[in-house]
Amino acid sequence: MQNRRDFLKQASLLLAGGVVAPQLLSSCAAGSPGKHMGLQLYSLREMVKDAGIQPVIEAVAKMGYTHVETANYGDGKVYGLAPAEFKKLCDDNGLKCTSAHLGQSFSKEKEAEVMAWWDKAIETYDQIGVKYMVQPSMPVNRETTLDDIKMYCDYFSAVGYKTAAASISFGYHNHSFEFRKIDDQLIYDYMLNNVSKNHCFFQLDVYWCQQGGYDPVEYLKKHADQFKNIHIKDAKEIGASGEMNFEAIFNQMKANNVKDWYVEVEQYTNNNPLESVQQSYDFLKSAKYVY
Repeated sequence: MQNRRDFLKQASLLLAGGVVAPQLLSSCAAGSPGKHMGLQLYSLREMVKDAGIQPVIEAVAKMGYTHVETANYGDGKVYGLAPAEFKKLCDDNGLKCTSAHLGQSFSKEKEAEVMAWWDKAIETYDQIGVKYMVQPSMPVNRETTLDDIKMYCDYFSAVGYKTAAASISFGYHNHSFEFRKIDDQLIYDYMLNNVSKNHCFFQLDVYWCQQGGYDPVEYLKKHADQFKNIHIKDAKEIGASGEMNFEAIFNQMKANNVKDWYVEVEQYTNNNPLESVQQSYDFLKSAKYVY
């Protein structure tokens, strides 16, 4: 993990176009004409913590990414900024904030409180102008029943009804645990079949789907109408493992007319998040099948 001083030094060199490793500058100047490449900002979470959001946004824009998905919300603020401030930061750097990860656990006893929380969050992200709000996970353990999953499906549908009033689509992002069974029912399939399709889409994380033992391409084919955007992910940097068939994934995404997707990098080969995010960009930029 980089410390604050090391990150600020690296980011400032990147932004200034100074002397840095060639791979960190390979795509900075021109971006990717015709390629609509998003980044989930969780990929740079430690840098946000150490240096703040501004130099991170500046570095992401300089790399060539065109839009971002947030992973930090609290009490009407995004990365500690008022929505107008965060939107201006993105706009000033030529980025669009198109999606947000955020969420709340749910119980019937706390329904009013949880829904009031969503009301404020929707107001916040409506000011930023996002297209999507996505709950990134939900609690599942050995005691979880199908009734519990159904409760969450109803909850997500209700939240989606609220976001729709602001012309925002609400979705759910998977990990690998959704690809296990409860009472012979695969959790993910059960969710796909039990949400309101008009009010809850699914953000398919292709890596976690494959880690769960299933083919993301087959899910894209079978449930084309339920996947509005996608997380492009690998074990570390995109393409580094050689285990993900990104060409088949992108070809099916294109066939489904999926317009929005986001790179997410959670682990780093050289313990350097900025370099890993740049490497992922470069891999996708050079791939002819990426759009």
